[in-house]
Amino acid sequence: MSSPGVTAFRALHQSGCFVMPNPWDRGSACFLAQLGFRALATTSAGFAFTRARPDALGAVSLAEVLDHLRDLVTATPLPINADFQDGFARDPEGVEASVRACAATGVAGLSVEDATGDAGAPLHERALAVARVRAARAAIDGSGTGVVLTARCEAYLVGDPDPQRTALDRLVAYAEAGADCLFAPGVRDPDAIRAMVDAVAPRPLNVLVSRPVPGLEVARLAELGVRRISVGSALARVAWGAFARAARAIADTGSFELLGDAMSFDELEALFGA
Repeated sequence: MSSPGVTAFRALHQSGCFVMPNPWDRGSACFLAQLGFRALATTSAGFAFTRARPDALGAVSLAEVLDHLRDLVTATPLPINADFQDGFARDPEGVEASVRACAATGVAGLSVEDATGDAGAPLHERALAVARVRAARAAIDGSGTGVVLTARCEAYLVGDPDPQRTALDRLVAYAEAGADCLFAPGVRDPDAIRAMVDAVAPRPLNVLVSRPVPGLEVARLAELGVRRISVGSALARVAWGAFARAARAIADTGSFELLGDAMSFDELEALFGA
């Protein structure tokens, strides 16, 4: 039976457009929840950076990710969508087993991507990629959780020679294989986004906005028919950027000037003591 979080998360995908920011730990999740966002998503990169590891397939173990998901699920009442990378397996059977374990953590949604981590063949062969989505669908259906399944095509991120064509073709195939939501991170052209929205309709499309892009504000993406917006590792990198600048200023010049930009101790105490 679906949990209240899953029910609420599914309802968000039915109409309108919502922003689903990406915390990387309990504290960042709690802050985002207090800002009024209606759902949150994990970030594989943001989490990997907390472990001093790169955002690479295999850099963080399945067990570590499952523990991280359980931690964030209990941090706030909001639905949590899991960035579940490649499903922590190559073969469909392995994906099914991993997705079953992910659904059991209490997440409201999860995404599985088609990247391989192999520069020579960066995307799984199409038939295998589709079979992996079907396996994820079977795992969720078998779990009875109703978790929202997002299928990601990584064509824009791996240097595909024709990413729009590849993404359109694969997203449609993934929708037919049972994905509830479709996602091609890296697409920024409004016409390409509109084409994806139309191609996968009536299923919702997620768009990643990881840096400022003129014309890709929330209102414009909503006009294009985008249902869900995420920011990936961007907020984690913003935090790292501020930290690095202040620390470098101390190391390089002996100046503490940038510490003046810090969030106040009292504000943080109030945030986490509420």
